[in-house]
Amino acid sequence: MYKNQLSVGYSKFLIKGSTFCDNRNVLISPDIAICDECLVELFDPSDRRFRYPFINCTNCGPRFAIIHDIPYDRPKTTMQEFLMCNSCQKEYEDPLNRRFHAQPNACPECGPEVELVQSSNLRVKSKKERAIKETVKLLKEGKIVAIKGLGGFHLACDALNEEAVKNLRKRKPRDNKPFALMAKDLKVVKRYCRVSSMEERVLCSSRRSVVLLRKKIDIPGIAPGNKCLGFMLPYTPLHHLLFSLPDASPVLVMTSGNISDEPISYNDNDAVAHLGNIADYFLTHNRKIHIRCDDSVVRVFEDKEIAIRRSRGYVPEPIVLPFNFDSPILACGAELKNTFCLTKDNCAFLSHYIGDMENLEVLLAFEEGIQHFEHLFAINPTVITYDLHPEYLSTKYALNITHSTFHIKRIGIQHHHAHIVSCMADNGIKGKVIGVAFDGLGYGTDGNLWGGEFLVADYTQFTRVAHLQYIPMPGGTQAIREPWRMTASYLWRIYGDDFINLGIEFTDSIDKKKWKVLKNLIEYNINSPLTSSVGRLFDAVSALLGVCRLSTYEAQPAIELEGIASEDYNPPYDYEIGKNTIKLDRIFSEIIKDIKSNIPIDIIASRFHSTIADIVVNMCNRIREDLCLNRVALSGGVFQNMILLGQVVNQLHNNGFKVYIPHRIPVNDGGISFGQAVIANSKMKNQNVV
Repeated sequence: MYKNQLSVGYSKFLIKGSTFCDNRNVLISPDIAICDECLVELFDPSDRRFRYPFINCTNCGPRFAIIHDIPYDRPKTTMQEFLMCNSCQKEYEDPLNRRFHAQPNACPECGPEVELVQSSNLRVKSKKERAIKETVKLLKEGKIVAIKGLGGFHLACDALNEEAVKNLRKRKPRDNKPFALMAKDLKVVKRYCRVSSMEERVLCSSRRSVVLLRKKIDIPGIAPGNKCLGFMLPYTPLHHLLFSLPDASPVLVMTSGNISDEPISYNDNDAVAHLGNIADYFLTHNRKIHIRCDDSVVRVFEDKEIAIRRSRGYVPEPIVLPFNFDSPILACGAELKNTFCLTKDNCAFLSHYIGDMENLEVLLAFEEGIQHFEHLFAINPTVITYDLHPEYLSTKYALNITHSTFHIKRIGIQHHHAHIVSCMADNGIKGKVIGVAFDGLGYGTDGNLWGGEFLVADYTQFTRVAHLQYIPMPGGTQAIREPWRMTASYLWRIYGDDFINLGIEFTDSIDKKKWKVLKNLIEYNINSPLTSSVGRLFDAVSALLGVCRLSTYEAQPAIELEGIASEDYNPPYDYEIGKNTIKLDRIFSEIIKDIKSNIPIDIIASRFHSTIADIVVNMCNRIREDLCLNRVALSGGVFQNMILLGQVVNQLHNNGFKVYIPHRIPVNDGGISFGQAVIANSKMKNQNVV
């Protein structure tokens, strides 16, 4: 970026201190992976920053995670504690230097330093280079080390040490959910995964996301039941140093430093309190993190990047839109994979990943993030929008918050409408579309739990034109944790009490006492909400085939069903379409027939995927015939399934549809807040607010 170019036509060059301005139309950079120039200097013995873990320049390093105010000057960052030495100050003031006004600029003489702390007694074991060398040794010995990064702590262990991985799973606890991996370099990634040219570009970009890649060689215990591994490359100088020593493992588990279901730990006291029983050691440093920010997760589909989790490396870059938001809006998002969204002018500031809003710690992180964004970008919302589900913490926050704005408008937005509009706005399309929203669940306007929806939608309103037939969820959320309950619910509807005598492995394995309790829940409508969810349908089929009957993380049954499905095309099962419902009884009848005929489960799973794709195409054709709509927007977490997404997109294209999927915005509930903001803005413009 900085070349030896002299200014012409001026007699002098002067840098003046920033002055405060109330109109904060200043954008802030995301945290950026170490650049090539700094990487060369890091390993150059003649360079004064040789093996210095905090080397950076104007082209790379921490940004969002260390800023507590604007303008972006050193005193407004967590680097304010470190006074630059003469050498660093000269670089900082030299317009021809790559570190000209690099706010985190530092060196071993004046900057932060690392230290290794023993978890059991909190004693400092070593500092600086020795701490790095000892960390490598500890990881190789199978220890778990909490490593402080750009936006929080990682829990790290040697990914090739099965016992270390088992210990990490046991301590976190995290039974089966895949771990993110960090590889020494691209060559190592390609040893374990198939990597396309586009995936390579995404892996090597300055954003350094975790990229979901097809397995070539499995690493035991990392992603059981999953066809993919999530790899990222080193993005801080410290990461590169940890891989640089001869005895370092080429692959480390680098999972978020948190207890399951809590936000990532980002300061030392928080880490000790929450990770002390998990990590054997802490590799930490004295450069404070101001705002926590988890790793981003992406995958590539049809040679384009799709966001699964939009966080470090992207945030706080705004989503710039071709229209203005008339009022500043705070959109509070959903419960799972929560993000919030604040709007200003033509910008939507979609937050970093907050997490699942199911406890106080995550709620506090949510509130902390909102306050930080409002302050940084001088946004004082006059509209707050929220999900219709009355029990979501994000909804309760929106309805109960006392804001500095006296006259504040609160607008509830239906979950699946938000899904579809997030896809539409991400792709820059307006007008009516056929919206296909498939996910785990979302609160419907009829009080039931939707999730298999065909909508006709625009930015302001929607009509629900079709959906999967309702089915009871016996035990409510317990039916998500125990997906066999959904299977039993479907089979009981089809066969009545006789389903228990079908003579297949599933029915033979059912605890008859548990089933009696479940049957009473369904018959007497006790804690058995009705759902049209495709996610719950995947759960039911997964449990029926014996793939997953106890879910330890979100969407595990569906992920593992995709994992065992043959990727060769197999014909769909039969189903029935009523006036506005898709009836699924024949699907289960035919699956049971296949089970009794000893058809391999990879074929059955494949046929099931083909069936869901066929339902989408069939329904879209019917809607097009009735309403002359030719554009289809796909959204919802179910479309993270690459087999299903591939079949749906391909078949819709073959039928002449224009198909849209989200790219910058997560297709899952991480994109809900963005959709809420766009809908609220449109409703306000059209005075369509009740």
